Amino acid sequence: MVERGNKLLSEPRKIVNVTNDPDTNRFLNDIENNPHGFVLACIMDRQISAEVAWAMPYKVCQYIGDFSFESLKKISLSELEKLVRHRAQNMAQYFHEAIQRIEDVYRGDASLIWQGCPSSATIVRRFLEFSGVGPKIATMAANILVREFKVPVSDKFSIDISVDVHIRRVFKRLGLVRNKAKDEEIIYTARELNPEYPGIFDLAAWEIGRNWCKAKSPNCKSCYMQKHCTAAKELEL
Repeated sequence: MVERGNKLLSEPRKIVNVTNDPDTNRFLNDIENNPHGFVLACIMDRQISAEVAWAMPYKVCQYIGDFSFESLKKISLSELEKLVRHRAQNMAQYFHEAIQRIEDVYRGDASLIWQGCPSSATIVRRFLEFSGVGPKIATMAANILVREFKVPVSDKFSIDISVDVHIRRVFKRLGLVRNKAKDEEIIYTARELNPEYPGIFDLAAWEIGRNWCKAKSPNCKSCYMQKHCTAAKELEL
């Protein structure tokens, strides 16, 4: 998985398809001109499908009719509450407060969160300062910036793995953690295995879980981790 992670890290930058809509993807990938889109999408990625969450900033900007931050900061909380209608609590409020924070702290330029080759801890901490953002979202955002957008950082020590259902299943089946392991144990196992960049496992483990290591009927023979997998060896017996 480290080899796969390093390969992803070394690949040239390309469009990340976070939604099924090409226009939304272009907007979210353009962190040079629309860095606020990426930041707001990360903040929305909670309690709802990732595709719906990541599409939200683009839909709000479409409603405004302008993708600039100058126009976005004029939208009211009541307008956002009408646009952001989901069961997840406080979504519109988090969105609105994030816009205010980008304006007040970063002078309307969200890219200042990661400019200047900061440490990974600095980027994670800056995301944690947004309302509603916990370690999972903060480390996910830092990991995407480094891995996908090739943002330079002085180190990768503080970019943890962002545990989800796929990563949890893969780490347990590989025998890297015990079956009853909490998410914190998985995070610290990744730190132990690759302390210079614990998040190196993130996308590789997610891909394995999504493509082969499914909850039911895993396709072990197609997985490149088969020979290292405790669960796969048990299935062969």
